[in-house]
Amino acid sequence: MNESELLQYLTGHAITYQRIEHPAVFTVEQADRYLLHAPGARTKNLFISDEKKERYFILWTPADKKVYFNPFGRQLGLGKPRFGSEEKLMQYLGIEPGSVSVLAVINDSQANVEVLVDRELWQEESFQCHPLVNTATLVIIKEDIVRFFELTGHHYRLVDVPAKS
Repeated sequence: MNESELLQYLTGHAITYQRIEHPAVFTVEQADRYLLHAPGARTKNLFISDEKKERYFILWTPADKKVYFNPFGRQLGLGKPRFGSEEKLMQYLGIEPGSVSVLAVINDSQANVEVLVDRELWQEESFQCHPLVNTATLVIIKEDIVRFFELTGHHYRLVDVPAKS
């Protein structure tokens, strides 16, 4: 799916969203220029794999959290997690770097990518998410995100993500 098809899907399933258009952003710092005062929790989405590159994940955390990979990997039995390659990102989620988003699981019909949600982030009521592109952001409430995961056949797992201080 592309952005337009995703928006049609969300609307067709009564998932409401607020869309905010902005220039292309590739980092949290760049996104802050346009989204710092927008509604919803600011988020960071990391496409990662286990050490053996056998399992792939989207790790969804608060935007300002610095993730400490080694303790996180040990905690979840992943060895030393690594960033997933651009090729796997396109193969499994159909998106380009800079556009990583939990909404990209819409393109993962085989459920190759697991969704890991930081427990701290999950305390929020709504979230900012890229709609498969990095030139816009959607604000979606938690109940609709849960329904989206159910509709796409993706279960999410709450995790405690160790952070660098």
